[in-house]
Amino acid sequence: MIEQMKKRTVSINKERLLYRLEEMSQFGLNKKTGGINRQLGSQADKDTRKWLKNIWDNEMRLNVTVDAIANIWGSYGQHLKNRPIVFGSHHDSVPNGGRFDGALGVLIAMEAIQTIKENNIATQHPLEIISFTGEEPNSFSVSTLGSKVLCGRLTKKDIDLLSDKNTGKTLRETIDELGGSSQRIDEAKLVPGMMTAFLEMHIEQGQCLYKMEKAVAAVNCITGIYREIITVKGEANHAGTTHLQDRRDALCAASELCLAIEAIMKRLNDVSVTVGCIQIKPNASNIIPGEAKFTIDMRTAYPGRKRQALAILTDKAKEIADKRGVKIIRELNLDQSEMPMDKEVINAVLRASELEEQQSIQLVSMAGHDAANMARLTKTAMLFVQSVKGYSHCPEEYTAPQEIEIAAQVYLDTLLILDRELK
Repeated sequence: MIEQMKKRTVSINKERLLYRLEEMSQFGLNKKTGGINRQLGSQADKDTRKWLKNIWDNEMRLNVTVDAIANIWGSYGQHLKNRPIVFGSHHDSVPNGGRFDGALGVLIAMEAIQTIKENNIATQHPLEIISFTGEEPNSFSVSTLGSKVLCGRLTKKDIDLLSDKNTGKTLRETIDELGGSSQRIDEAKLVPGMMTAFLEMHIEQGQCLYKMEKAVAAVNCITGIYREIITVKGEANHAGTTHLQDRRDALCAASELCLAIEAIMKRLNDVSVTVGCIQIKPNASNIIPGEAKFTIDMRTAYPGRKRQALAILTDKAKEIADKRGVKIIRELNLDQSEMPMDKEVINAVLRASELEEQQSIQLVSMAGHDAANMARLTKTAMLFVQSVKGYSHCPEEYTAPQEIEIAAQVYLDTLLILDRELK
């Protein structure tokens, strides 16, 4: 049983938080669709950074620092001194994305630290907020960029190889334009133990909380992500003269395999598998496809389930190849392990939820987040807030004001619990 706590004594400023959410939503706003275009290195990214730094510096009186990978830090004290509690999220978006993804986590972090300052709460730990660089997948073909550099998963050598697939502009140049220093990237790497804890708030991006009619949950694990590129090689031939028994249609074989991949989710309900991209050669209306290439994205928090899913995939691929007379080639693209969250920080989120008269709920995050990288450096957990109908990465993304208020208050309470109880 989670220990009952006294009623909270400080409250966030809901009106200020919602006002800033609306104001931030103007950066990169597509007025036709209502979506947000705030990708890494865009003018909207630059404008949002300027807006954030101005509030942190002039209104909130924080010590603002931009590190070598262009993460923005706002410190209530000296930057990364005396093992601070760090909290925040990211401000960038996917193309035509939503107003809440990432942005709400940054704004709630701002509201929490400002409430603490306004109420003259003396904390045992220094506090710092962060807005990460380039969390979302982007045209530089990298995601969770800022946090990957912090934990050492990306180095200057890696970044020197990356450029915009549309324009050819180097990532080095973009980082410099954002206020970072591409020549000093490796200096941004942090040493484990420099922070006491890290907390991230994010919309759920799924329907669990919405269907339960609940506002918030603690995240106990961030999913592992496994990706392959699968190539089916058949035989291109004339669309009219080639009889069925003589065909080795790569697209039909790929289609059968795609349906078999979908069926994995029916057998293993805690595994998500998606075919997200497919290319056909020669891609002509009067030629039987000779080659089909597609990607799979498999996600689960349970290694045993991943092994089961891959075994099913291997068996089905062999069965289809033998039956249809095609060759199926599988190439590993990503194998990222699941990342469990820290039990002490999870417990703080659950206790804060009860303090706000919310049910104690734990969920697995089936999306990747900066918190997965930060967990390599310090005790880490996440707080999820309801996403209406699970919409995310689209203009329909929405979290209601009452859920935002609850999440912000639970977030603040969590920080105060962590500050009081962590050494």
